[in-house]
Amino acid sequence: MGAIHLIRHGQASFGAADYDQLSSTGIEQGAVVGAELLRRKIRFTEGRTGSMARQRATAEIVLDWLGAGATAKEDPRWNEYDHVDIVARHGGGALQDVNDPRGYQEVLDASLAAWVRAGDDGPCAETWPQFAERVCGALADLVAVLRKGESAVVFTSGGVIGTLAGHLLGDPAMGLLQLNRVTVNCGITKLVTGRGGVTLVSFNEHAHFEGRAARLLTYR
Repeated sequence: MGAIHLIRHGQASFGAADYDQLSSTGIEQGAVVGAELLRRKIRFTEGRTGSMARQRATAEIVLDWLGAGATAKEDPRWNEYDHVDIVARHGGGALQDVNDPRGYQEVLDASLAAWVRAGDDGPCAETWPQFAERVCGALADLVAVLRKGESAVVFTSGGVIGTLAGHLLGDPAMGLLQLNRVTVNCGITKLVTGRGGVTLVSFNEHAHFEGRAARLLTYR
């Protein structure tokens, strides 16, 4: 069987003028997950990254750990949903507040639920069905190029990972609304491919952020 490792990007810059940049913690997280993948001695034959700055920066850090020949092709289909647009359309335009991250999370959760309920009739530039189709298509195309026994690594975001995990479990909306909320920055989700299709075998692995690295465990 082949394997696909989905890596959530490192912590972004919540509340900053440009959210789409790794925080100092996010940079450290990238190094830790890079060391973890190196420890596993997995030979990645395919690499992908979304086009968002936080995804590409995480990819650069991790690939540096994996050494010469490790590359990731940029594919915007692995990008996260547009949380700014979704909150503007479904959450009253609330802004990220470094003094109240929980409050913003509550608004985002409610906005995402409304986004899903709106379906193709929603007001956002990208509707929930379009997002789900986009990320499932990116996965299908990656699976199609993997040969027997080959492995891939993808640098993406929590909403993408949650949606794909939900899709493989039979309910992509559940994945977005529930699994997305608990994805760890630089956590690892593993899929395997074979004659039976694609199977989710582990979700959100983050033992590499236990023990001495526990201070680096973040969800947002």
